[in-house]
Amino acid sequence: MNGVPTMMKILLCILLLSASLSPALSLTCYVCSSTATNEECNMDNQTCPEPLDTCMTIVDVLGNSKSIVKQCASRATCLGAAAAGVVDEDGNGSTINCCSSSNFCNHSGAAAARVHAALWLLPLLGLLLLSH
Repeated sequence: MNGVPTMMKILLCILLLSASLSPALSLTCYVCSSTATNEECNMDNQTCPEPLDTCMTIVDVLGNSKSIVKQCASRATCLGAAAAGVVDEDGNGSTINCCSSSNFCNHSGAAAARVHAALWLLPLLGLLLLSH
């Protein structure tokens, strides 16, 4: 790396460090089994053990009956379940949301975007490249 400028070496080290630390961080999710309201569901939480890296929320609706389940899951499992979720024209069926953006990201059960820690370095890298 003799021909690489010092600033680029520093950025590369930061990028590699953030990428290596990211998987080691544990995600904490709200967890519940078959509650009727989101408020009831958010009374307990769990730090997800490896390899579970995603908070999964399942909302089943049948007529006036609603059941909410929140749990830790692997990203692949959650995305597979979300793809299989179906809601009919009457609003009956299952909705599955997956998130891993931050601890307690499944507070509302809404889908959340995941932003990897390394992406925060892109603006800095862009400025560095523009300055040369």
